[in-house]
Amino acid sequence: MNRNLIASSALAASVIVIMSCLLTKRRNKRTRIWSRNWLQRRNEGRDVLNMLNTELLPEDPNAYTNFLRLTNDQFEYLLSLISNEICKQDTLMRECIPSRSKLEVTLRFLATGETYRSLMYTTRIHETTISRFIPEVCQAIVLKLKPIYLKAPRTAEEWKKISQDFDQLWQFPHCVGALDGRHITFRAPISAGSYYYNYKGANSIVLLALAAANYKFIYANIGVNGRISDGGVFQNSSLSRALQDNSLSLPAPEVLPGMTEALPYVIVADDAFPLSKNLLKPYPDRGLGNDSRIFNYRLSRARRIIENSFGILANRFRLLLNPINLDAEKVELITLTCVVLHNFLATDNAQSYIELEEFNENLPKINRQCGNRTSIAARDIRDHFRSYFNSSQGSVPWQQNAINNFNL
Repeated sequence: MNRNLIASSALAASVIVIMSCLLTKRRNKRTRIWSRNWLQRRNEGRDVLNMLNTELLPEDPNAYTNFLRLTNDQFEYLLSLISNEICKQDTLMRECIPSRSKLEVTLRFLATGETYRSLMYTTRIHETTISRFIPEVCQAIVLKLKPIYLKAPRTAEEWKKISQDFDQLWQFPHCVGALDGRHITFRAPISAGSYYYNYKGANSIVLLALAAANYKFIYANIGVNGRISDGGVFQNSSLSRALQDNSLSLPAPEVLPGMTEALPYVIVADDAFPLSKNLLKPYPDRGLGNDSRIFNYRLSRARRIIENSFGILANRFRLLLNPINLDAEKVELITLTCVVLHNFLATDNAQSYIELEEFNENLPKINRQCGNRTSIAARDIRDHFRSYFNSSQGSVPWQQNAINNFNL
């Protein structure tokens, strides 16, 4: 009898404990739901996006542009391109987030690198919802803009146009692009181990890019793990393969004024890359004569285009300046989105985009490791360019002062 009474009491106590836990859980759930009511007030216009459109746009267009990195005309054009790709249907349970708001939040995320939670507090859109639609918006931007604004030349005439720009703006003939790479850092999962761990002690993927004379990217390779050097990334890239099998449709070699040898059209790069017939890099900085120093100076002026392009990109889309708290696949997508938007903005309003941007910060450089084995033909081509830059036809009036004043 006592044994049954004890068992019954124990069962009753267990039931009471379970019921108490369920009631507490339900009460906490109600509290959480109630505490999220502030999110619903977004429909009352009490959020930063309403301020953007009702105050900044009519009263301070420059602040509007600074907020989104796009003018209103650019924003409306981009929205018209991607709206069908990102819109959702309302349901009986809730209204969907408008396409306009999705694009505004995504652009603000790219411009600042704010966390999803921080964006939630200012936009009154739940961070989970933000985390879902930002990759969707980025995918739509890439889908619509990349075929138009990020494409390599396909004909010799198109490459020649780039070369003419380099010659006119930076006094480097036969140059079809400046090449370099940068780290895009992110917080890799523990399971990734040291796969993305670079020589600077951070996890990263590599952005390898080729820029034209107007700071626009004409080629981008994104996603190689950060352990690999510039030269290693390049040698395994589609650009390297295209140079090797002559499938880039570069113009045929031509004779420069005052020279006798036909010189190929080339890409300029730094020491991290392998010297080849179509890729020039500086002479090693060891006991150089005056002619070689002048060549290095002229090459550095042209190569500076890619460094400035990275600087403009990073300061326009400051998300790239700090470790991104997303997985590698999303970081790759976001980086490509920024590159495509950079070209879109540089094309639509080139002068203000380039001249007004203060690129005082830049992306981390890549490890400088590359083999020294080069062909005799590649070294001869570099020597011919050196001769041209030191000739009466190819020299510029300030080059000697430049290497003297800056000890180049």
